[in-house]
Amino acid sequence: MLPDIANQTQAVEESLPEILMRIVSELHDVAYLIERIEPQLLELGGGEVLASPDSMKILQGIDLAVQKTRGLAEFIDTVTGTVPENWVVDVATALSLVKLADMQKALGGGMRHGHSQPLTKAAGDFDLF
Repeated sequence: MLPDIANQTQAVEESLPEILMRIVSELHDVAYLIERIEPQLLELGGGEVLASPDSMKILQGIDLAVQKTRGLAEFIDTVTGTVPENWVVDVATALSLVKLADMQKALGGGMRHGHSQPLTKAAGDFDLF
């Protein structure tokens, strides 16, 4: 007999507006992390980067990704203002699908402050799955 997956996850009901605001915060983090790439590319590539049409397309793509991410965050933030505080949802299944432990913790553990990504890690540090 196969185990019942639905019974394996414990119901975690949380206020929908709080969840949406945590998503907004994560999207702002993503925009910030993407934005940090551009100066690094310019530093690594020097002035030649700006002369290459392909490099310019990549830099414009980075800018567009930042704008879209911030736009999504602002959209969700605005919509959240109209959602009643007493609306709750079960986030257990959704959280189980998030593979990054830091993001899972940020999305599932109440309000948080600051960036989810530590900005002090040395180059070359990584989390092994």
